[in-house]
Amino acid sequence: MTDSGITMYGADWCSDCRRSKALLDGTGIAYDYVDVEAVVEGADAARAISGRTNIPVIVFPDGTHQVEPSNADLESKLRELSLTR
Repeated sequence: MTDSGITMYGADWCSDCRRSKALLDGTGIAYDYVDVEAVVEGADAARAISGRTNIPVIVFPDGTHQVEPSNADLESKLRELSLTR
C-alpha cells in the first residue's frame, strides 16, 4: 500500500478507469494501481471487494470503496479523508 492507502483496480481500455486515474494523478495523491488485465488475481480481488464486475474499484484507507465513481463522488471522498482540498 502507498502512504495514502488508496488502491485502484482498473484497466487501460476502460474510459471510467482512465478518468478516475487522471483525477487521482491530478491531485498528486500516491495510490496503488492494479491493472486487472495484467494482474491475474486483480480482477478477482476487485470482484471480491465490490461484489460486481464493474471497474474501476477504488478502495480507501477507511475500508470503504467506490465502483465507477463520478469525478464529484471521488473528489468528495478524497476531501472527506482530508487527502485534498
